[in-house]
Amino acid sequence: MTRPQLEHIIRAAAANADVRDIVVIGSQSVLGSTPNPPIELTVSMEADVFPLDASDRSILIDGAIGELSLFHETFGYYAHGVDEMTAVLPDGWRDRLVRVETAGTMGAVGWCLEPNDLAVSKLAAGREKDFAFVDVMIAVEIATLRIINARIKQTGRLDDASRTRLLARLKG
Repeated sequence: MTRPQLEHIIRAAAANADVRDIVVIGSQSVLGSTPNPPIELTVSMEADVFPLDASDRSILIDGAIGELSLFHETFGYYAHGVDEMTAVLPDGWRDRLVRVETAGTMGAVGWCLEPNDLAVSKLAAGREKDFAFVDVMIAVEIATLRIINARIKQTGRLDDASRTRLLARLKG
């Protein structure tokens, strides 16, 4: 996915949910802080999104511009309507969201995860592709080990064993 494609999803999601503010929490939220990241970080054609103050309207997004929709068929990318509990995020993540408001969002506002919060979320998901994604983020200095480590320790939804496992993964 490209930054213009993400902006298209933000404006379409906002229009379909009849809201102004859309949160992007999946891997493509990296496009908020880094409009031209390495190709390895842009392979997904799906953006996980929800309305900032009306996550119950995510179903409208999923139906209108979700997977297998006419939107998806037409453009080759789509939105997945989720809610904020879909991802495991560090405490305070909402205060660090990255604002995306451009001519391409046409009055809608996207709120993308700050890169280190995204890294924690990907690590918590625990899939090999997520670990590889975070490795690239760190290698190109989009995220930093020091901050990721601190954020893992600030993630209330992780139990102690998970926290220890993720911290060990970062060291090893």
